Amino acid sequence: MNEPHPTGNHDRGPERSAVDPEPATEPIPATTGDRTGESPSAESPSAPYPSAPHPAGPYPAGPQQPWPTGQHPYGPTEQHGPAPHHGPAPRSRVVTRPIIATALIAGLLGGAVGVGGSALLDNASPAAVPVLSSQPDNARQAADVKPGSVTYAAQVASKSTADIQVATGQGTAVGSGIVLSPDGYVLTNNHVVAAAGNGNTIQVTTGDGKAYTANITGTSPSYDLAVIKLDGASGLTPATLGDSDSLQVGEQVVAVGSPENLSNTVTSGIVSALSRTVTAADESGSGVTVYNGLQTDTPINPGNSGGPLVNLQGEVVGVNSAVNTGQATAGGVQAYGLGFAIPVNEAKRIGDELLQNGEATKPVLGVTGSLAAANGSAPGAQVAGVEPGGAAADAGISEGDVITKVADTPVSNYADLMAQVLTHSPGDTVSLTVGSGDDARTVQVTLGSAVDRAQTTIPESGGQSNQPRLPFGGGYGLVP
Repeated sequence: MNEPHPTGNHDRGPERSAVDPEPATEPIPATTGDRTGESPSAESPSAPYPSAPHPAGPYPAGPQQPWPTGQHPYGPTEQHGPAPHHGPAPRSRVVTRPIIATALIAGLLGGAVGVGGSALLDNASPAAVPVLSSQPDNARQAADVKPGSVTYAAQVASKSTADIQVATGQGTAVGSGIVLSPDGYVLTNNHVVAAAGNGNTIQVTTGDGKAYTANITGTSPSYDLAVIKLDGASGLTPATLGDSDSLQVGEQVVAVGSPENLSNTVTSGIVSALSRTVTAADESGSGVTVYNGLQTDTPINPGNSGGPLVNLQGEVVGVNSAVNTGQATAGGVQAYGLGFAIPVNEAKRIGDELLQNGEATKPVLGVTGSLAAANGSAPGAQVAGVEPGGAAADAGISEGDVITKVADTPVSNYADLMAQVLTHSPGDTVSLTVGSGDDARTVQVTLGSAVDRAQTTIPESGGQSNQPRLPFGGGYGLVP
């Protein structure tokens, strides 16, 4: 979404009062203007400033407005000297903004002095025509391509980023991918290639401009990840994977992808938060899919999905996945700078399993719940049901319990609980805090395991919802 870039209003400064010159006993020939000897019209000391247009362009008498895009703020070249007399005597000129007027006069005087000086130095021969040239700034270029700069990160990440298109009956789905191997394994979002399961062809263009067809190796719907394999690829540049656990809030990051089908587009920003619960509606609108994501203000737009979010060393720290546009889709306030990426440490585990087995696993707590508030208003995830023989049951968790923390991370609702559970691996032992205040207790839970064949969804209320939701609805964001 391209918003017009606002341009600042130029401060006119206060208008100066008209002051009459000292009266002269004899007329003094004019020494400025276009016609020597013709004096400018006198200005009445009590007359107000005229409303006639300024010769350099109309200056509105009302509130100041931004200059139109593409128009120089100073208007066309100002004509100096009195204008030819046509009809009634013109009213005195407006004294315009001092800063603008000074800039115009200084520019015109500077040009006049330059031309005059050139004529004095070489009055007999025509002026030489200049030859334009550029001098490379070797020092600045050398600094920019070093690790630790946005330029370096962009150059590294672009070599390992792929454009992905899936032709469907409704159009073409566009996304991005991260090259994992020289022979063409590529990591992307599940929602980018989900339509390919219906027989639609996947077309991939790599950073070197070569085009390939591809097939799905495996998908992980709960983590919104997938691995595809390019047909006949070789010699590709694999991405270097970093450590998302070492990220800090405020650290600079760079995103590369194909927003609006503009391949190898680079945007930059910072890490805004390290752990956010990202929610999305499933296709039926009856549940909400959740996972844990990194938040960034790096611009992420439709087509960036599946592409890399890298640090300034060019190492992948996240897989771009979603963006929150606020209430814009419903005609409300537009939000900016709220993008989300899947942490690469989670993506590495899922990617390894998809490469080895064609399928991935996810941890299972063994409880059910909904997005309804716990106990009406208390923060936490209220347990609506417990799976017999499951991980939660073995740890002594019962129906009606309110889980308030996973390890040291507070949870405010059931979506937070599921997102935090998904940050762990099957078989991990994690501590859960049940209750709050004096009634709080901590239990140790060894998470179960399940093959990830479907999204982890949560009913919105009481297990049912007949109201369809937009992708990443409820103000959470959109799938880009």
